[in-house]
Amino acid sequence: MEDALVRSVVLKRDGIDDLEAYPFSIPAIRQLDELRLDPHVTLFAGENGSGKSTLVEAIAVAAGFNAEGGSRNVTVSTRPSHSVLHQHLRLVRGTRRPRTGYFLRAESFFNVATYLEDIPESVAWYGGRLHEKSHGESFISLVTNRFGPNGLYILDEPEAALSLRGNLALIRRMHDLVADGSQFIISTHSPILLGYPGATIYVLSDAGIVETRYEDTEVVELTRSFLDDRDQFLRHLFAD
Repeated sequence: MEDALVRSVVLKRDGIDDLEAYPFSIPAIRQLDELRLDPHVTLFAGENGSGKSTLVEAIAVAAGFNAEGGSRNVTVSTRPSHSVLHQHLRLVRGTRRPRTGYFLRAESFFNVATYLEDIPESVAWYGGRLHEKSHGESFISLVTNRFGPNGLYILDEPEAALSLRGNLALIRRMHDLVADGSQFIISTHSPILLGYPGATIYVLSDAGIVETRYEDTEVVELTRSFLDDRDQFLRHLFAD
């Protein structure tokens, strides 16, 4: 198996003063020990509040990225809102070193795009001015033009701006980049992204962080139930 850029994430418990304080109050975070990362694609799924974005954000900051997103050179800071989790994480790195990388955080991508407007070279780097594209178009332009081989790419709910075709375009681009030695770490609610072939899927919940088959993730089961029999699904949903 090809060596990962980041092999695993370790929670350093010795420096934590209070395991009942946020973000350690989140069950999945509190139960974290050492988590192996897939050398190609690791996907984090789970309900809102389960800690997947908190974990992905902390991995990104521990890897040297700006908390609001961007490359390691982006320094935009609109409002500090990230947790202290990154201070207590150790990334176990592989023998390879990333040639490039990016942290794509859907909720703060507007701020990063605004920051990039003051950098003339960014028009070429990102395939045009991002604010002159739709939200989804800017995401696809980013991964098409800015992402390159041997890169570490950390994405927090990228499907937020993407249509179904956009999700498919993203996993197609991921496929090409993985073939060129890149590694992806992604938090997502999307059954499309979760379907990336061969990816390692972790579900975060009160039970901790559990590796799960694609077919057994709740979002896939619920989506399948809805599509198989929408009327029956909605009858149960609307029942008293």
